[in-house]
Amino acid sequence: MIRTKTSTRTAPRHRMAMLVSLAAITLSLGACGSLRPTQKAFAPDEYDARHPIRIAEEVKHLDVFATGRGLDRRQHQDIVEFARDFAKHGRSGLTAAVPQGVHGAPISAIQSALAEGGAGGRLQIVPYAADLSRGAAPVRLSFAKLQAKVDSKCGLWPQDLGSGGTLDTWHNRPHHNLGCSYQSMIAAQVADPIDLVRPRTEGAMDVQRRTKDIEALRKGEDPSTKWAKDDVKVKDSQQ
Repeated sequence: MIRTKTSTRTAPRHRMAMLVSLAAITLSLGACGSLRPTQKAFAPDEYDARHPIRIAEEVKHLDVFATGRGLDRRQHQDIVEFARDFAKHGRSGLTAAVPQGVHGAPISAIQSALAEGGAGGRLQIVPYAADLSRGAAPVRLSFAKLQAKVDSKCGLWPQDLGSGGTLDTWHNRPHHNLGCSYQSMIAAQVADPIDLVRPRTEGAMDVQRRTKDIEALRKGEDPSTKWAKDDVKVKDSQQ
């Protein structure tokens, strides 16, 4: 009977202890959850992932203005280079948008310059309505080509780098614009956008140069190229 009474009295205490332990475990799990890093949709830290270079088909334009006597020297050379670019990278037809109601459009001179650049006989002429009140109406040459371009807009500042009012700077993450100008420079300088996707095939070797280097090695000589230094030239000229 005594044992029965004791177990009856201690049962509520045992249940209370279990409830307290469960509450402590719950609170500890909640505390661990608050220490876990957030998984919000942050922008990637890598500059090439935040500002990727996209290869897409873009339309290239060249505006040609009438000078009264055909084309001047600069515009003629611009059209020649434009035609060479079209002959090498063009992915569509070459179009010339000619203003309606404007006399003196140098179509024949443009065709002559295009032929000099390797794009003769491939010009499609289309008219467009010109508004002379907005200025001179040029002849616009256009064609489509592959072009590398950064797939984001540079110059955006969603957070203030020097602000202490928020906790964004506590993450010690790179700012939003980091790498955008670098990526834009690479995209603008690449000659062929395909080079960003895969390397070019190996070209033919220089047989004469390789033979000369092998002969130098057989003679125990240095096969490297001897480059003249600028400071040596300066000293020689002073002497």
